[in-house]
Amino acid sequence: MGRGTSRSRLALLLAIALALIILDSRDGDNPVSAVARAAGDAVFAPVSAGVSVVGGPFKGTYRTLVAAPGAQDRIAELEAENAELSARLDDRERDDRRAQDLERLLGLSGRGRYEIVPAQAVTQVTSRGLASAVTIDVGTRDGVHSDMTVLNGDGLVGRVTRAGKDTSTVLLLTDASSAVGARLEGSQRIGVAEGGSRSIGDSVPLRFELMDADAQVQEGDRIVTLGSHDGAPYVPGVPIGTVTNVRDTPGALSRIADVDPAADVAALDIVGVVVAGPEKDPRDSVLPPEPEERRNAAMRPPEAISSGSSGEA
Repeated sequence: MGRGTSRSRLALLLAIALALIILDSRDGDNPVSAVARAAGDAVFAPVSAGVSVVGGPFKGTYRTLVAAPGAQDRIAELEAENAELSARLDDRERDDRRAQDLERLLGLSGRGRYEIVPAQAVTQVTSRGLASAVTIDVGTRDGVHSDMTVLNGDGLVGRVTRAGKDTSTVLLLTDASSAVGARLEGSQRIGVAEGGSRSIGDSVPLRFELMDADAQVQEGDRIVTLGSHDGAPYVPGVPIGTVTNVRDTPGALSRIADVDPAADVAALDIVGVVVAGPEKDPRDSVLPPEPEERRNAAMRPPEAISSGSSGEA
């Protein structure tokens, strides 16, 4: 009922306004026109005044706050505090991430019985013709010297090529000059994991070449370091990566597979230098649990053997 009354009043006001406009347009000097203008002011002035009353306080408050003594200084102070809090949050997140990296590193080294010196990857460098190398913040005074294995919580990173007093240079396993003795998980099949591009158009970070052309290898297989009797330059059992593709190489004397590295060498932070290797080969115990779909496979199907195994020279 209230809404209908409001609409009726609005229609009445519009009708009166229209009549007054017509009267006023006929003769601007006659008394009726003067009455019309006065009536129009009386009708619409309250509405205009109401809008001004509603909007005025907001504009006035804003101007008052900005013009208040010391307001600009306070705004600058708040902005500085906000920037400092953001920086602290970034530091906290970085510290949390490093703590997680260190925990994973200690877990991996514990499973392999590797004695390590934790370090931080400081800079990515190109030194002495090395395309992929990093500098870490430990050196000879920490017990680090050349030809020591470097790893992180995911797997193999590379090996130390030069050790100074406080810093060392690490050749990454993805460098074109890197070659790591490797073994297929769960077997005695051995080969060499080589880094970098070996031919034009080849941008695969790692290539695994098996010495046995008849060796069974398929996508999803994992490889670990073969190691040596003295642990130099690589200790045994460190995860290297996962096979992503088996190349078709008919007539070849070896099998070649592309490998995705276990460690993300493009985003290194916390690493560990193995200063003492295990007393015995940890075999596959350092590897993380195998994916469920592969665990459920009792054995590889015959078609897993590459067509390259037939027609060998």
